[in-house]
Amino acid sequence: MRRILMLFTGGTIASIKTEYGLEPILDASQILSYLPALDKDIYIETIQVCNLDSTNVDSKVWIKLENIIEENYRKYDGFVICHGTDTMAYTAAALSYLIQNTVKPIVLTGSQQPIQMEITDAKKNLYDSIIYAADRESKGVCVIFDGKVIAGTRAKKTKSFSYHAFSSINFPDLASMQHGRIVRYFPCEAEGNQTIFYQAMSQKVYVLKLTPGIGPEILEPIFKEYSGIIVESFGVGGIPDGILDDFCNLVKQYKEGSKVIVMTTQVTYEGSNLSTYEVGKRLNGRIPYLEAYDMNFEAVYAKLMWILGMGEKSFSDIETLFYKKINYDILLQHVV
Repeated sequence: MRRILMLFTGGTIASIKTEYGLEPILDASQILSYLPALDKDIYIETIQVCNLDSTNVDSKVWIKLENIIEENYRKYDGFVICHGTDTMAYTAAALSYLIQNTVKPIVLTGSQQPIQMEITDAKKNLYDSIIYAADRESKGVCVIFDGKVIAGTRAKKTKSFSYHAFSSINFPDLASMQHGRIVRYFPCEAEGNQTIFYQAMSQKVYVLKLTPGIGPEILEPIFKEYSGIIVESFGVGGIPDGILDDFCNLVKQYKEGSKVIVMTTQVTYEGSNLSTYEVGKRLNGRIPYLEAYDMNFEAVYAKLMWILGMGEKSFSDIETLFYKKINYDILLQHVV
């Protein structure tokens, strides 16, 4: 008998049509009533964590999910989280850092159409997720959607309406689900000997998306308020002339490690490389910074929140944590 705990958070899968639009209203028992019959060797219990449109999911919900899984970790063989699609990739990345080296599967899924509709992807996604979570070879945090099994740090919603809504960014799918069977592309391996749980994430992370002609006047309030600043730059990465000096001077005004700069790219695929062009390479030696390279944006954001949630650390310690590979989140071997 394989014991699965299903956690329900709302989202499209739980929604019904109202005069105000789709709203997550169905509870766990109502959602499960739409599923086809499962193997008798799979035993399911449920917890209704919340019933939110995932637009409203934040780090408080991530911590609540971590707490529930940690409290029930010994009791169950796997976990399935029903979640709205809009922020599912953020939650998957966050749980990858909050629950590390898990030898049990933690699967996130949802749907593009509510489960009570006649034509829906919800039943297949939910069924596939349960089958995967019940398999003895499954490990780690992942997203299962439209037959794809994607590492929790590599998932991104790349389609607004289509059933094939999620893609694995800069990393292959872990497996595929084909007619209720798992086709693995490489074996699941835990990255350590012991599962480690964390209970904190910092809210003090700001995403600075560069746009043509951006001015320096916005920088000082950002530096004053936030401890982590992720710069979404153009192409392979760089800082434009118009804000370069102000940006670097502000970094230098603060104690080393108190303002963590992460350089990433607005381009979805292939990642950053600041050493390519002068606009990126000139940062070397001027300020301490981290580079995301091939990391998915959602993973960059969640990882920085996790690191800063541990409290004050030296830049060297932050750098070591950031470049540590967790749940396949980074391929490039950065020399620290």
